[in-house]
Amino acid sequence: MSANPTPVLSIVTPTRGNFAAHWLSQLLSVKGNVQFILIYPPGLSPKPIHDSRVVSLISPYKGEMMQRFVGLLNASGAYLLALDDDDFVHPNILDLVVDYFQTYGKSWVLRLKKKVIDFRQTEEIYAEWSDLPAISELAVCRKTADTPNPYQQGTYTGLLELPIAPLDLPFDWRWLVFPFLSRKDNYGYHFENFNNIIWRRELVQATLPELTQTTQLLGVLTWIPNSGFDRLLGLWVQAKHYQPNAIIGHWLPGSEQIRYIDKPTSLKPPRFHVLSDVLLVKAFPRYGYVWNLFFSQLYRVPRTIAKLSKLNRLKRKH
Repeated sequence: MSANPTPVLSIVTPTRGNFAAHWLSQLLSVKGNVQFILIYPPGLSPKPIHDSRVVSLISPYKGEMMQRFVGLLNASGAYLLALDDDDFVHPNILDLVVDYFQTYGKSWVLRLKKKVIDFRQTEEIYAEWSDLPAISELAVCRKTADTPNPYQQGTYTGLLELPIAPLDLPFDWRWLVFPFLSRKDNYGYHFENFNNIIWRRELVQATLPELTQTTQLLGVLTWIPNSGFDRLLGLWVQAKHYQPNAIIGHWLPGSEQIRYIDKPTSLKPPRFHVLSDVLLVKAFPRYGYVWNLFFSQLYRVPRTIAKLSKLNRLKRKH
């Protein structure tokens, strides 16, 4: 018999084990029946952590996508939250999640308010958390043309309706002629990424087998991108269960429920997101939205290669 009851929330984090002690302390401060899944790449031994809620796994292959995949497959909570090993979540998040999904039983997701903090702003990183809003006291803010921009802090005080990504928008044929055309279809209240959002576990896990099958190319090759799984899975789940104009959840008000520690672009490793976007196009070619995304990322490849070359030159000098 398991020492712990079935968890309510699974928090899934891929890691190389070099996370800060403060991050681990804050993670384990999340209260209640929570499962913490840490996934290490092959060749690394998991750090000993004395909390029975922690499950440490080793991925059979290196790479962000495989580590996240392994963690999500092994999650057993009714709800999922994907974090990186420098993201922070409010310690009282579990009660809020339970209250929300009991009240809004048809929702797919609950989007948390994310506060972006510069990695040098240690006072903000270590600050005490403010109280969470009470779900029962929040009115629903309907999504209309006059609803304030949700990216601006403090522009709404209730639960803001969260629409599904408008995947059935037509492909913008101008991409074939103007490679540096700016995307417009990603603006609005919908989202693309998977991380830092509460999801229903069964909805996510139902998509994983099909995603795995799509990585098979030409019957003999397997295409597993090293990065870009965050957006790949966020859009994949929405495409798999697509309902035009559906409201799939709500966006929480408040100052913060997630702290996202940010670094300047120059300090981040270059990532070829187009490599994971290939899988979206392969699986859902009927959606113009994913073609627009694919071409916008394709034209960024030369700049990404240039950045990678510059970083390699700097490493050789040092």
